[in-house]
Amino acid sequence: MRQKGINYAKYGYYFSIPFVLIFLLFSLYPLIYTIIIGFTDLRGIGRTAFSFLEDPFQNFKLILANPSFRKSLSNTFLIWIMNFIPQILLALLLTAWFTNNSLKVRGQGAFKVLFYMPNIITAATIAILFNSLFGYPKGPVNDLLMMLGLSDSPIYFLVQKWTARGIVGFIQFWMWYGNTMIILIAGVLGINPTLFEAAEIDGASAPQIFFRITLPNLRTILLYTLVTSLIGGMQMFDIPRLFLLGGPDNATLTTSVFIYNQAFSGSYLYNRASAASMIMFILIMILSGILFLIMRDKDAARRRKEKKAMMRSMKTIREVEV
Repeated sequence: MRQKGINYAKYGYYFSIPFVLIFLLFSLYPLIYTIIIGFTDLRGIGRTAFSFLEDPFQNFKLILANPSFRKSLSNTFLIWIMNFIPQILLALLLTAWFTNNSLKVRGQGAFKVLFYMPNIITAATIAILFNSLFGYPKGPVNDLLMMLGLSDSPIYFLVQKWTARGIVGFIQFWMWYGNTMIILIAGVLGINPTLFEAAEIDGASAPQIFFRITLPNLRTILLYTLVTSLIGGMQMFDIPRLFLLGGPDNATLTTSVFIYNQAFSGSYLYNRASAASMIMFILIMILSGILFLIMRDKDAARRRKEKKAMMRSMKTIREVEV
């Protein structure tokens, strides 16, 4: 209750002060500092003095010309595509399964928990687990292949480029498909149920309902999933770093691991690590913009253009009348 002469809104500002202070100290300040040192000669631990370069974009040019950075960029895109395509397909399949009223799947809660569980396991634990599974010369996967007669000798999965990339891509897929599924299910539950009821009354089949009603109404949720997955994929660090340290032969070296190596693995090139981070930030912004452009609602955009054109024409008519 608000009493006369007392403004309780100020207490909301008081409660927000801790968050604002923490954000300024631990988020905004490091962000601005990182942007600044990308144009400087700052190197080494403990150094605070630095000077701006005569060529302000020198670090950016060196990073873009670095073969390891270009390799890490291609690896990042490749591993992201390898894990995201099966991830979104399986998540959509499970979403259609769980939200189909005619199937009436029992134990949905237990299934959802099991599918989501890999997402809450720590990356270090998963790295140790898969390192053991694909161990050489003895490991569960090698033992199974030899027992089934699919291989005459143990396979060293972790020293072959494509198998190493495939394993990292599979780990990322396995960790995140449950999270994507939960987001898509939440999106489906937000669709007006009368649309599904009307489609069922009209005799639409389950695939028709999914492709004609569910997917079009999930456009915003799919866009959110694409953008967040893209950002997460471009920042992929823990599994490539903990599992294979970017090897073999830089086959699993991602941009985040490259930035970490530039800043902390012996060279301490803070300025170049900062430049690489800003390049990735700009690249993510461009790709996100492209996704927004592709996934936009074209009918809504056309209606907005028509409305603007109508408003301009009405304004012109008023000016002529005056």
